[in-house]
Amino acid sequence: MAAFSSSKAIVVGLALFVLFMGSSRAQLSIDFYSESCPWLFPTVESVVQSAISKEARMGASLLRLFFHDCFVNGCDGSILLDDTPSFTGEKRAAPNFNSVRGFDVVDKIKSAVENICPSVVSCADILAITARDSVYILGGPVWDVKLGRRDARTASQAAANNSIPPPTSNLNALISSFNAVGLSTKDMVALSGSHTIGQARCTNFRARIYNETNIDTSFAQMRKRNCPSATGSGDNNLAPLDLQTPTTFDNNYYKNLVSRRGLLHSDQQLFNGGSTDSIVTTYNNNPSTFNSDFVTGMIKMGDIKPLTGSNGEIRKNCRRVN
Repeated sequence: MAAFSSSKAIVVGLALFVLFMGSSRAQLSIDFYSESCPWLFPTVESVVQSAISKEARMGASLLRLFFHDCFVNGCDGSILLDDTPSFTGEKRAAPNFNSVRGFDVVDKIKSAVENICPSVVSCADILAITARDSVYILGGPVWDVKLGRRDARTASQAAANNSIPPPTSNLNALISSFNAVGLSTKDMVALSGSHTIGQARCTNFRARIYNETNIDTSFAQMRKRNCPSATGSGDNNLAPLDLQTPTTFDNNYYKNLVSRRGLLHSDQQLFNGGSTDSIVTTYNNNPSTFNSDFVTGMIKMGDIKPLTGSNGEIRKNCRRVN
């Protein structure tokens, strides 16, 4: 009987060990590809650096791809999928159509990675690394990226339409959208600082510069020069989200908000007499605090519902399932 009990204990112990190991493998880690693809990071960074050298705006575009991917059913690379007969993808969803870009750069990165590590690195992980590299190359903080995500086999235009907060959002809607994916109000304000780089289309800030009163008058007049009041006229004309240093990742975004020079309605909502004014003030005065909180938010966002283990796949081409 004692021998039987001992054998049973060993079997149970082994089962728990296997279960624990399986669970551990399913978690994201910073050294996930250290053996299977040791040259991953320099390979990705080289392509990102080249793309940003050709067009500084591309850094913001690549960072935005990661945001828009993670907010829709988790960080699973679904935003990269083209439409198929079986599903309508996310590229033509309202928040993305004629707006998200950088797909060609991701294709180049994936091709370079496939050359050194075939069928090893997911497109979802490439987006995470690319976002980090873009921030760092443009002067922002650097952090260790957790990896081990796998790629979705489908995408959802409806989910993209419902999950990504539009530039018309008020403060409560922004807080709710971020809370819905496990991100706090502070995370939301810090991650909104990604608007220290990049540009926005006239159609997304027209109502703010012509109709809103919580805006610096001279700033509004300057933006009106390249954004006519009539809908359909100059809709795609661009303006920098950060008036001062649009291609440098810094805390000037928050300085703009304090000066009522937020370009989007959703930007200025962060400093408009509401509950997030104090956070904006902190980031305005302390760039190191902003950088630290931004990194925390990026890592948390990267943890949103990843596919791991045997879920999903490792796409060979980021635009289509295998």
